[in-house]
Amino acid sequence: MSKKSCMITGHNPQRFKFKYNEKAPLCQSVKGAITEQIKILYSEGVRLFYVGCAVGVDTWAAEIILDLKQQPDYLDIELFCAVPFPDHSERFTAGQKKRYQHILSQCDKQEIISRKFSPVAYKRLNYYMVDNTQYLVAIYDQDKSDRSGLVQTVNYAIKKNLQIVYIHPDTAESSKHQE
Repeated sequence: MSKKSCMITGHNPQRFKFKYNEKAPLCQSVKGAITEQIKILYSEGVRLFYVGCAVGVDTWAAEIILDLKQQPDYLDIELFCAVPFPDHSERFTAGQKKRYQHILSQCDKQEIISRKFSPVAYKRLNYYMVDNTQYLVAIYDQDKSDRSGLVQTVNYAIKKNLQIVYIHPDTAESSKHQE
């Protein structure tokens, strides 16, 4: 049987109250909630975690997993970086590119999903990760009027019967998906 795996994703930080301020107490709480969910899933046998390499939630989750890999209790945790297309980081700031390159150099596996940018590259990326995992952790406010790629991904994960945990970006509160 293949390893239990989880995808971690979320809204673009532009949508969060704290935007890109990772020092903000609420951002620290959200990161703490992500860490807690990873540890819970690990205790349930999940060893492989997928991220889509975006700025924000994906970067935070990847860095959390890489930090956990350094701890004796999590030596067999694995990070899979799904890259949407080769020039994905072209528009990143210098600091974002440095973090991205570090994550790619330290991850256990990586795969480029599309050969070049296209309007559907991110959707293909997200659906690829859903199709290869059993769990989803989504930093998502559950706004049903939202039409973002995150909402499409969550809806696809629901359709595929993934076990889903939501972390609300305004409160850092976790909840499980209810049918």
